[in-house]
Amino acid sequence: MPYHLRFTDDDLLHCRFAVSPLWETQEAVRTLGRPDRHGYHAPWLRRIQRAARELDLAPFRLLMPRRGHSPDFMGPPPIGPAATFEEEIARVRAADPDAARADLAMALADTPGALRSPQGRALLADPARTIRHLADLLEAAWHTLIAPDWPRLRALLEADVTFHSRRLAAVGLGALLPELDRRISFSGRLLTVRGKPDHGRDLDGRGLVLMPSVFSWPDVVSGFEPPWQPTLVYPARGLAGLWNGPGDHAPEALVRLLGRGRATVLTALDEPATTSALAHRLGLAPSSVSAHLTTLRDAGLLLSRRYGHQVHYERTPLGTALLAP
Repeated sequence: MPYHLRFTDDDLLHCRFAVSPLWETQEAVRTLGRPDRHGYHAPWLRRIQRAARELDLAPFRLLMPRRGHSPDFMGPPPIGPAATFEEEIARVRAADPDAARADLAMALADTPGALRSPQGRALLADPARTIRHLADLLEAAWHTLIAPDWPRLRALLEADVTFHSRRLAAVGLGALLPELDRRISFSGRLLTVRGKPDHGRDLDGRGLVLMPSVFSWPDVVSGFEPPWQPTLVYPARGLAGLWNGPGDHAPEALVRLLGRGRATVLTALDEPATTSALAHRLGLAPSSVSAHLTTLRDAGLLLSRRYGHQVHYERTPLGTALLAP
């Protein structure tokens, strides 16, 4: 079923990109309990698993249903393109208790049994205390899960924003939006996200925040109820190489499995690239690189995405797993 966002002239003038350390913190917590999200993040998960067990994540399990509402005040749309975690967590701490209580109730209602559980009732009984407690837990999760790697994560997210900002200048918003993810389409001022609950919403002149995310993969997340600005969160480009070192040399075991040419091409795709860019980088004939890319894609090790006249290739989680030490 599709999710629809309806644009007006004013909305087209008020779209912006953003990056949010608070959002990545919240989604990293969610990823810990979502095996379907682990594919690209196995090295990170191995490294933080012991420290993650020391975190109190029980309230988040009640408030982060697989499908449905999560409290908007816990991760509101970022205030700017370079907001710090300290600025964002201050907004969480300043949340209005009455609004937060309604927000919490919506999330608990979407988690089976949570609304009537002792833990759920406790979260609703004193929303001001709950705000402080959740903010403290988010801050602990930030320092444990995200802060040590934030320079690396921020670089990837900012590279995504730079790439798509250039695409916006080249092709316009209507053509850019479907390029963010293959589940997104845009026609007649109607943005559609396939695979979401059937729901429609008018943007009402507030525009749309476009936000790449590392830990939301593979989901496209859309929402935020008033008064928050509507936001569309999409998987960032280049996740395949996020946790790996430089991929200049194919592992010999991979060479034996795939052959040197295909192993070299797979290893080189630390970030999405076109056939011609890979051929130039590797010093190979474009026809040879094209044949290797097709074989790797057909085997489920790569996926391709079209940007105008160009096709960019990137590794799938399976392709990334083959390169793991």
